Amino acid sequence: MSNPTPGPIPGPLAGIRVFDLTRILAGPSAMQLLGDLGADIIKIERPGQGDDTRKWGPPYIKDAEGNDTTESAYYLCANRNKRSVTLDISQPEGQALAKKLIAQCDVLVENYKTGGLAKYGLDYASLKQEFPRLVYCSVTGFGQTGPYAERAGYDFVAQGLGGIMSITGEVEGEPVKVGVGIADLMCGMHSAVAILAALRHRDATGEGQHIDACLLDTQVSWLVNEATNYLVSGQVPVRRGNAHPNIVPYQVFKAADGYIILACGNDGQYQRFCDFANVGHLATDPRFLTNPDRIRNREELIPLIQAVTVTRPLAYWVDGLERCNVPCSPVNQIDQVFEDPQVKARDLTVQMDHPLSPDPVTMLAYPLKLSGTPATYRLPPPLLGQHTDDILTGMLEMTPEDIAALRDKGVV
Repeated sequence: MSNPTPGPIPGPLAGIRVFDLTRILAGPSAMQLLGDLGADIIKIERPGQGDDTRKWGPPYIKDAEGNDTTESAYYLCANRNKRSVTLDISQPEGQALAKKLIAQCDVLVENYKTGGLAKYGLDYASLKQEFPRLVYCSVTGFGQTGPYAERAGYDFVAQGLGGIMSITGEVEGEPVKVGVGIADLMCGMHSAVAILAALRHRDATGEGQHIDACLLDTQVSWLVNEATNYLVSGQVPVRRGNAHPNIVPYQVFKAADGYIILACGNDGQYQRFCDFANVGHLATDPRFLTNPDRIRNREELIPLIQAVTVTRPLAYWVDGLERCNVPCSPVNQIDQVFEDPQVKARDLTVQMDHPLSPDPVTMLAYPLKLSGTPATYRLPPPLLGQHTDDILTGMLEMTPEDIAALRDKGVV
């Protein structure tokens, strides 16, 4: 388990400052990624309300008496390494303050409906002349163009419209979404990569640009092999449960005490499985000799393998097949994931102090290992408006009296 990095160790993105107008998951997850790598993320939130996900619970952080606080676990998952500023951009004074802060930022990220910021003068068209070096990223459901551009977008909708649900679920069952907001997360990851590419271009040319990112486009892009299967063959992919469209056997099988994933990616692995399972005849059967053979005859082969795997416990298969260099795995529940020795060895969680909790709060860590500039854990997910005064005094040199006056008007 990782611990917060002590001291001001700069990350690779130290010196990059982001004006963050995003909420929910796609934008916030992208900004947490940049924040973990050292960027200064200024999270702009509506006074008195803030990011919707703050209330998306239970579960919530518990206080010293064991009572629920106002901060949900959902909010914690995507808002580390940010500073929260409350700012009402619907008011002219709020818009003016926003522009003063944007003037000191490298990046602006927003996930308002297409055209939604134009009425506040904070859309890209309104800002690009005044801030030509600004990298401006818009995250929407359907993009800035096309017949769906003005629709509100949600992860679930993108998963359905973008096709992933049509190939997820049991063969005879209903379409099933992925268990987490994967359309949001993948859009966030693509957005983060595009922002870094645009910053590279900005540093080389002095020119900012607009990034048009949306859930549908990125969802369609990660249909990957199934999309290409269709584009090449014209055959519409179907749900196969846990089976793979191009590899057999590559799916979940029942063991005596749980479920095991058997992932034979080549003929040698399949033959070694058959040897270990004492079903050598399945390795030499002409119907199953090669992967193309096994794909053509999967309906005959899979029940034969299932009849064998169910006779032994998980540990027998996992330990034995590992020794045979046959890829396999148990299907872990989430509590088992965090007890797994490999997960523990890879430091995939981090503990951070939080002002509402008497004990450190455990969160998922940044997953990649950078040898020279590792991720740092500087700030826990902020309370609503926690850094408003600090930022307005530090960046804009406002006095406490100035801020108090803005607060009386509901601007901050």
